[in-house]
This record gives sequence, structure tokens and C-alpha cells, in this order.
Amino acid sequence: MASEAFEPVGDSRVQHRRSLVNGFNYHYLYAEPANGVFQATVFLIHGWPDCSAGWRYQIPLLLDMGLRVVAPDLMGYGGTDAPEGDIALYGFKRASDDIAELAKIVGAQQIILGGHDWGGAVVWRAALWHPELVTHVFAVCTPYVPPTEQWVSTEDLVKGPLPQFGYQLHLASGEVEKFINDEQSIRQFLKGVYGGKGPNGEMLFSPEEGVIAKNLALIGDSRLLDGKMLDYYVQEYNRHGIHSTLNWYRTRKTNFDEELELVEQGKSTISIPTLFVQANHDSVLKPSMSKSMEAFMPNLTRGDVDATHWILMQKPAEVNIIIKEWLQGQGFGSKANSSL
Repeated sequence: MASEAFEPVGDSRVQHRRSLVNGFNYHYLYAEPANGVFQATVFLIHGWPDCSAGWRYQIPLLLDMGLRVVAPDLMGYGGTDAPEGDIALYGFKRASDDIAELAKIVGAQQIILGGHDWGGAVVWRAALWHPELVTHVFAVCTPYVPPTEQWVSTEDLVKGPLPQFGYQLHLASGEVEKFINDEQSIRQFLKGVYGGKGPNGEMLFSPEEGVIAKNLALIGDSRLLDGKMLDYYVQEYNRHGIHSTLNWYRTRKTNFDEELELVEQGKSTISIPTLFVQANHDSVLKPSMSKSMEAFMPNLTRGDVDATHWILMQKPAEVNIIIKEWLQGQGFGSKANSSL
């Protein structure tokens, strides 16, 4: 079930579109089945350090199932704007509102929503902020954590139950931009984050420490991101630099403050059909973190794959099987027509 990944440039199956969304320019991938007939619309939301092309193995599958696909670059990434000043522009509420607006732009009254990494966190929140829009939601790697009225800082998480979140403190600190600041360092960074190592096994990324600057120049090729696709990622990250993508690690308090409204409204349960795909060897989003999800998701389906955090490109066949079977179980993937 490993549909052939699309090429970053010149692939007839996928269009690169741009639209003004709530005052900012968004770049997004847009694709319809070859016959132009689609049963529903799927929005796919990427994480860090990724972009819309992170879904390159899943988009062809969804097209083959008769579904329309929209995959935006999030705020600060790739061809989407990277505004400065207001950190709330990189929060979950703003991302959810932008997804809703982009759905209007493409003429989708309702959508299926899927996410990975930060994108997974976004889609869970979008289902809470816009329940009239989202009919089905799935996340890869990212477990659901409900809104809470109790503030817990990233520092508290690292000192307590989640020491593997130490990297988030480093990414938010402003230190990473000091040594990842040009095309060559971006290339080395991407190779290292996606599994490239130095000659003696040196790693670039540590869940507890973050990005290890001294190893940057040592990193060799990645098996997961290379060739034309690596060149594309480097080009996309070189548009704004890495700083704007790291703003997503600076919004924890903003997200908490905005989500107090959800708490006050008693919005913590997601009753629509949901799917969670666990990467069994994810060193950050570990399987134990998802153990309480059933309490908030009465229609939850689970799947798991023996893969690392980069499951979408490391084990695309296994991921695609899980997504396809879940969607078929929800009545999608047939030749029936719909206007979603």
C-alpha cells in the first residue's frame, strides 16, 4: 500500500497553490482525483521540521481512494508567511482558524483532518475549536491531551514526567538560529534530524538536549530525506530561515491562555470518529503518553507501526494501510459522490 510518492516539482498529480488566509499568504498543496470527482476533502497538517511535502506518500493513496487533498505549509514554513511580533500567530487557535478559512477558500463545507507531530496537536485542537467543520480526525505519533485549567510549563514537564521534552527548551531558546543560519547549515540540519549521522555515529538531535551544534558539520547523508526531496526542503527552509519554525515551541503559554475558553465551555471530548497511529519507537512521543485517550474519544481507533517519529516516510506502506482501512470503515474510498 505504498503509493508512489509525488515529486516536489512538476508532478501533475499535485498543484502548488497560494491564497490569502486571514490576512497572510499561505502556500498549500492541492490535489484532486484524476477524474475530478471526489467523495470528501482531506486536510493534512505537517509538523517540525517538515512541510506540506511530508505527506508525499499519503497524498497519492488518498487520491486513489477518490478523495481531494489540501496540505498547507503551516505559519512560518516554506511558502507560507513568517510574520514577526505576535507569537499567537503560531498557536493552535490561529492554526485552527486558518484551516477553517482555507476550507472556505477551496469550497469545503466539512473536512477530514489529519496531522503528524505539531500537525497532530493542531488537528485535535481544530476538532474542538471548529466541530462543525471537522467530521473525522486522525493523528500520527501525536497523542491527544485535553485542554486544562492548570498551567504546566515546559520546564515542569522536563523536570517531571517528560524529560524527553528537553529539546523543546533548546529549540525555544534562540540558540539554534545562531548556528543554523544559511543554506549549508540548513542542509546539514535537515540531514541530521532525518537520521543522518557522523562517521563515528555522531547524532545531531537529542530528545533531552536538542540540536547538538558541535556535530552539525560531521553529519552525513540521510536515507529518509535525500536527492531532489532534500533539495526541495532546503529551498523551502531557506525562504525564512529556521527561526519562524521554532516559534511553534514558544507558544505553550499562549495556547494555554486561549484554551481556557475551551475549558470553560467544557470542550475536552472529541466524539467524532478518530484514529491514532502510534510509532512504537518514537523517542519523544512515546506509546505510554497515549494511554488515556479513550477517556476523551469514544470513537477512537488505534493503529501502530514499528517505526521512529519519521513514520510517514520510513514506513509509508504500513501507515497507508492503517489510514485506508480506517477511512473505508467510515464509508470513504468508494466511487460515491459527496460535497464534503
